[in-house]
Order: sequence, then structure tokens, then C-alpha cells
Amino acid sequence: MALKEQGYETDTNTFLLLILAILLPPLAVYLHQGEINTKFWITLILWLLGWVFWGALAWVPALPAIIYAILVILGSA
Repeated sequence: MALKEQGYETDTNTFLLLILAILLPPLAVYLHQGEINTKFWITLILWLLGWVFWGALAWVPALPAIIYAILVILGSA
């Protein structure tokens, strides 16, 4: 039995994108969408606003970017 079944590969890619969405939300959205579109720009702006205004505690205001990236990856946005 082959380990690379369609469902297994899709689950692995989704899992890796979700981890990336927590670390670098704009990159995760770009890799998922395959292009620079409005979803990428929304995520990038939210993420950058977090870094500009909060510095070391950027994850607090960047949380909307993380949540939005997760929604895009899971197909809800």
C-alpha cells in the first residue's frame, strides 16, 4: 500500500500550511492561493500592523492576520 494517497498528501499540506499560518500568515496565504491577490494583501497588512505598532508583542495585534490566514487555508474565507 502506497503511503502517498491523495488524502494523506492533502492532509499533510494543509497541516504544514496551518503551522506556517501561525508563524508567517502572509506566506501561508500566498502558498495556498498560488498568487498575490486581495486575501494575501489583507493578511500582509494585518500582520505588518502588528509588527509596526507592537514590536516584540506583535502576535497580539497580528492575531487577526493569523486567524484570517487559517480561515483562508481551511476554505472559509
